[in-house]
Amino acid sequence: MQVKVLVVDDSRFYRNRLCEILASDPNILIVGTADNGREGVEKTLSLKPDVITMDIEMPIMDGISAVREIMQKRPTPILMLSSLTAEGAQSTLDALDAGAVDFLLKRLDKLTYKKAEFSGAICGKIRALGGSSVHFRKQALANVTAEIRSSPRRANGDRQAKSLERGEPLSEKFRIIVIGASTGGPVAVQSILSALPSNYAVPILVVQHMPASFTGSFAHRLDALSKLGIKEAEDGDVLAAGKVYVAPGGRQLVLVEKGGRPLVKIRDSYENEQYKPSVDITYKSVAELYGKQALAIILTGMGSDGRDGAAFLKKSGSVVWAQDENTCIVFGMPHAVINAGLADRVLPIAEIAQQLALGG
Repeated sequence: MQVKVLVVDDSRFYRNRLCEILASDPNILIVGTADNGREGVEKTLSLKPDVITMDIEMPIMDGISAVREIMQKRPTPILMLSSLTAEGAQSTLDALDAGAVDFLLKRLDKLTYKKAEFSGAICGKIRALGGSSVHFRKQALANVTAEIRSSPRRANGDRQAKSLERGEPLSEKFRIIVIGASTGGPVAVQSILSALPSNYAVPILVVQHMPASFTGSFAHRLDALSKLGIKEAEDGDVLAAGKVYVAPGGRQLVLVEKGGRPLVKIRDSYENEQYKPSVDITYKSVAELYGKQALAIILTGMGSDGRDGAAFLKKSGSVVWAQDENTCIVFGMPHAVINAGLADRVLPIAEIAQQLALGG
């Protein structure tokens, strides 16, 4: 069954090139185009697409406002097309907060000199976002939005007591927490970190698939929304309790020990490394340094990044949690870990946040 796509962009040139690329995939059907956000909303209601590609800067109604209105009237997976600038990063993160599920960089050179590369990326994302479980994904969008607006601490006292009775506090069992995520991850990561207290007892690493120009803005936003100290990781950072280190886009975050202390090492990515940053690479590094004193969490995302790293973690005695299907935007990465028998617990995003908040 073909995935029905609505293309929203104020540039006729870009719309035409994008439609050419999408039309080349037999699994994708373009049901309409729009040149501003207002028309995009109207056509979403009338054409009922499975997936929408959305520009950000448009006349009459911008992309972020359009996303917000679509999520209110007819929740639909929306893929933002963003410019490679600091302003573009901020706007894209705003769009993700409004309900968009993923983004791709909007670069004209990708439509010409690297057309095949861009075609594979965007068609792959659209097929994943508009597959057979699209109705379920729409519900997942609403679920995640609801989770981020409701504090995990609002659960009743009995449930909190039962949670703590399951074992020793996380802060006594683990010395580090490492989170991996991709599509849908920015909102999921935000919902977890915003629930944690300022005096959290262990350091946290976050590996989110993002380009280099975005991870700094992402870390800055998380820092503003959380009580924790959050930064984009830098080479030589000394891990500290209550601090969160976001892996920089385009590179790899590993840990090394120097003078008895764990330090962050940021290295360039090798040519054969598909994800930059890679959850697998950071997971393996954490496994080697921390062993059974590490808690790894795999969140929503396409593909299987994190599965091989989780295998290393399990061999070293680490504990692995996976986000459940009901609250994932895309169940690919957690499903890969669960299907390989590597997940100790499978939890909805709100309970992951709750368990970390209560145990830290």
